[in-house]
Amino acid sequence: MESLFNNLNNYLPYILGIMALIILLLFILIVILFKAVNKVEQRYRKLMRGVSNKNLESLITSQLENIDKSNSISQETLKRCNELSKIIEKCAQKVAIIRYRAFEDVGSDLSFSIAMLDGNNDGIVLTGLYGRQQSTTYAKPIDNGISRYDLSEEEILVIKEAINNKAN
Repeated sequence: MESLFNNLNNYLPYILGIMALIILLLFILIVILFKAVNKVEQRYRKLMRGVSNKNLESLITSQLENIDKSNSISQETLKRCNELSKIIEKCAQKVAIIRYRAFEDVGSDLSFSIAMLDGNNDGIVLTGLYGRQQSTTYAKPIDNGISRYDLSEEEILVIKEAINNKAN
Protein backbone atom coordinates (compact mmCIF):
# COMPACT_ATOMS: atom_id res chain seq x y z
CA MET A 1 0.00 0.00 0.00
CA GLU A 2 2.91 2.22 0.76
CA SER A 3 4.28 1.67 -2.71
CA LEU A 4 0.98 2.90 -4.12
CA PHE A 5 1.22 6.08 -2.06
CA ASN A 6 4.83 6.55 -3.14
CA ASN A 7 3.82 6.12 -6.80
CA LEU A 8 0.98 8.59 -6.29
CA ASN A 9 3.33 11.08 -4.70
CA ASN A 10 5.70 10.72 -7.65
CA TYR A 11 2.88 11.36 -10.18
CA LEU A 12 0.97 13.91 -8.05
CA PRO A 13 2.16 16.98 -10.03
CA TYR A 14 1.10 15.33 -13.30
CA ILE A 15 -2.27 14.31 -11.89
CA LEU A 16 -2.88 17.82 -10.52
CA GLY A 17 -1.89 19.34 -13.88
CA ILE A 18 -4.26 17.06 -15.80
CA MET A 19 -7.06 17.80 -13.31
CA ALA A 20 -6.42 21.54 -13.61
CA LEU A 21 -6.55 21.24 -17.41
CA ILE A 22 -9.83 19.28 -17.20
CA ILE A 23 -11.28 21.91 -14.83
CA LEU A 24 -10.24 24.68 -17.25
CA LEU A 25 -11.85 22.83 -20.18
CA LEU A 26 -15.03 22.30 -18.14
CA PHE A 27 -15.09 26.01 -17.24
CA ILE A 28 -14.76 26.98 -20.95
CA LEU A 29 -17.52 24.51 -21.80
CA ILE A 30 -19.78 26.05 -19.13
CA VAL A 31 -19.21 29.55 -20.56
CA ILE A 32 -20.04 28.33 -24.08
CA LEU A 33 -23.19 26.60 -22.82
CA PHE A 34 -24.31 29.75 -20.97
CA LYS A 35 -23.97 31.76 -24.16
CA ALA A 36 -25.98 29.16 -26.08
CA VAL A 37 -28.68 29.16 -23.41
CA ASN A 38 -28.83 32.98 -23.58
CA LYS A 39 -29.34 32.85 -27.35
CA VAL A 40 -32.11 30.29 -26.98
CA GLU A 41 -33.72 32.37 -24.23
CA GLN A 42 -33.63 35.51 -26.41
CA ARG A 43 -35.25 33.61 -29.28
CA TYR A 44 -37.87 32.25 -26.89
CA ARG A 45 -38.65 35.73 -25.55
CA LYS A 46 -38.88 37.06 -29.10
CA LEU A 47 -41.28 34.23 -29.99
CA MET A 48 -43.40 34.81 -26.90
CA ARG A 49 -43.48 38.63 -26.97
CA GLY A 50 -46.96 40.01 -26.63
CA VAL A 51 -48.29 36.73 -25.29
CA SER A 52 -49.71 37.00 -21.83
CA ASN A 53 -51.23 33.96 -20.14
CA LYS A 54 -51.97 32.37 -23.51
CA ASN A 55 -51.15 28.92 -24.60
CA LEU A 56 -48.73 28.95 -27.53
CA GLU A 57 -50.67 26.14 -29.18
CA SER A 58 -53.92 28.14 -29.14
CA LEU A 59 -52.07 31.16 -30.52
CA ILE A 60 -50.63 29.12 -33.40
CA THR A 61 -54.03 27.50 -34.04
CA SER A 62 -55.73 30.90 -34.29
CA GLN A 63 -53.07 32.11 -36.71
CA LEU A 64 -53.53 29.00 -38.86
CA GLU A 65 -57.29 29.66 -38.91
CA ASN A 66 -56.59 33.22 -40.07
CA ILE A 67 -54.34 31.85 -42.82
CA ASP A 68 -57.09 29.44 -43.92
CA LYS A 69 -59.61 32.32 -44.02
CA SER A 70 -57.20 34.43 -46.05
CA ASN A 71 -56.64 31.55 -48.48
CA SER A 72 -60.38 31.05 -48.99
CA ILE A 73 -60.90 34.79 -49.52
CA SER A 74 -58.00 34.82 -51.97
CA GLN A 75 -59.47 31.88 -53.91
CA GLU A 76 -62.88 33.57 -54.02
CA THR A 77 -61.29 36.81 -55.22
CA LEU A 78 -59.34 34.98 -57.91
CA LYS A 79 -62.53 33.25 -59.07
CA ARG A 80 -64.36 36.59 -59.21
CA CYS A 81 -61.44 38.15 -61.08
CA ASN A 82 -61.63 35.40 -63.71
CA GLU A 83 -65.39 35.97 -64.06
CA LEU A 84 -64.80 39.69 -64.51
CA SER A 85 -62.13 39.01 -67.13
CA LYS A 86 -64.69 37.02 -69.13
CA ILE A 87 -67.23 39.84 -68.78
CA ILE A 88 -64.70 42.50 -69.77
CA GLU A 89 -63.84 40.52 -72.89
CA LYS A 90 -67.36 41.35 -74.15
CA CYS A 91 -67.13 45.09 -73.31
CA ALA A 92 -66.07 47.79 -75.73
CA GLN A 93 -62.35 48.08 -75.13
CA LYS A 94 -60.89 48.97 -78.51
CA VAL A 95 -61.93 52.37 -79.81
CA ALA A 96 -60.66 54.48 -82.67
CA ILE A 97 -61.94 57.62 -84.40
CA ILE A 98 -61.09 59.30 -87.68
CA ARG A 99 -62.26 62.71 -88.80
CA TYR A 100 -62.27 63.53 -92.49
CA ARG A 101 -63.85 65.68 -95.19
CA ALA A 102 -66.43 63.56 -96.99
CA PHE A 103 -67.43 66.20 -99.56
CA GLU A 104 -65.31 68.73 -101.43
CA ASP A 105 -67.68 71.63 -100.81
CA VAL A 106 -67.44 71.31 -96.99
CA GLY A 107 -64.71 73.43 -95.47
CA SER A 108 -63.56 71.31 -92.54
CA ASP A 109 -63.15 67.70 -91.33
CA LEU A 110 -66.67 67.42 -89.96
CA SER A 111 -67.40 63.83 -91.02
CA PHE A 112 -66.20 61.00 -88.78
CA SER A 113 -66.02 57.26 -88.35
CA ILE A 114 -65.81 55.62 -84.91
CA ALA A 115 -65.12 51.94 -84.35
CA MET A 116 -65.96 50.41 -80.96
CA LEU A 117 -64.90 46.78 -80.57
CA ASP A 118 -64.74 44.25 -77.76
CA GLY A 119 -61.95 41.75 -77.08
CA ASN A 120 -63.19 39.47 -79.88
CA ASN A 121 -63.22 42.38 -82.36
CA ASP A 122 -67.02 42.41 -82.36
CA GLY A 123 -68.84 45.74 -82.16
CA ILE A 124 -69.95 48.59 -84.39
CA VAL A 125 -68.59 51.28 -86.64
CA LEU A 126 -70.48 54.58 -86.59
CA THR A 127 -70.06 56.94 -89.50
CA GLY A 128 -71.39 60.48 -89.59
CA LEU A 129 -71.31 62.22 -92.96
CA TYR A 130 -71.66 65.99 -92.88
CA GLY A 131 -72.68 67.93 -95.94
CA ARG A 132 -73.94 71.48 -96.48
CA GLN A 133 -77.53 70.35 -97.09
CA GLN A 134 -77.77 67.25 -94.92
CA SER A 135 -76.02 65.07 -92.35
CA THR A 136 -76.38 61.31 -92.14
CA THR A 137 -75.23 58.80 -89.55
CA TYR A 138 -74.72 55.09 -90.25
CA ALA A 139 -74.13 52.23 -87.83
CA LYS A 140 -72.72 48.96 -89.16
CA PRO A 141 -72.14 45.82 -87.08
CA ILE A 142 -68.66 44.29 -86.94
CA ASP A 143 -68.08 40.56 -86.34
CA ASN A 144 -64.49 39.34 -85.86
CA GLY A 145 -63.16 42.56 -87.37
CA ILE A 146 -65.24 42.40 -90.56
CA SER A 147 -68.67 43.68 -91.56
CA ARG A 148 -71.23 42.06 -93.80
CA TYR A 149 -72.00 45.53 -95.17
CA ASP A 150 -69.87 47.47 -97.62
CA LEU A 151 -67.37 49.69 -95.83
CA SER A 152 -65.79 52.93 -96.93
CA GLU A 153 -62.01 53.40 -96.90
CA GLU A 154 -62.29 55.45 -93.71
CA GLU A 155 -64.38 52.80 -91.99
CA ILE A 156 -61.89 50.07 -92.93
CA LEU A 157 -59.05 52.26 -91.67
CA VAL A 158 -60.75 53.03 -88.34
CA ILE A 159 -61.59 49.35 -87.78
CA LYS A 160 -57.97 48.36 -88.38
CA GLU A 161 -56.81 51.10 -86.02
CA ALA A 162 -59.25 49.93 -83.31
CA ILE A 163 -58.13 46.31 -83.69
CA ASN A 164 -54.52 47.39 -83.21
CA ASN A 165 -55.45 49.38 -80.07
CA LYS A 166 -54.81 46.83 -77.36
CA ALA A 167 -56.46 47.52 -74.02
CA ASN A 168 -54.10 47.51 -71.04
